[in-house]
Amino acid sequence: VQLQASGGGLVQAGGSLRLSCAVSGRDITINIMAWYRQAPGKQRELVALITRGGSTNYADSVKGRFTISRDITKNAVYLQMSSLNAEDTAVYYCNAQPAFGPANYWGQGTQVTVSS
Repeated sequence: VQLQASGGGLVQAGGSLRLSCAVSGRDITINIMAWYRQAPGKQRELVALITRGGSTNYADSVKGRFTISRDITKNAVYLQMSSLNAEDTAVYYCNAQPAFGPANYWGQGTQVTVSS
């Protein structure tokens, strides 16, 4: 199972970016898909998650600015990020948790840099 994240880049403060992540490989039912981020010198933190049923949860720091969505048919998850600020600068990782079993899959990370 592989997760391929894309969409990161350099953006000015106040701008927007859309991250995408697709799951490929073994046919697998994904329960939760999520985005995490890790800034330099900081621990990896949960940004947002979405369940198979469409329930979402966001970190307080991104509520109202970021929107997570998914396409179950494509086993893909997206993160629309708006009103970006310097504190959003980090490597963003997508995560997929299967419906069965203890496995936990991670993408390779995509860099988001917000210039002030």
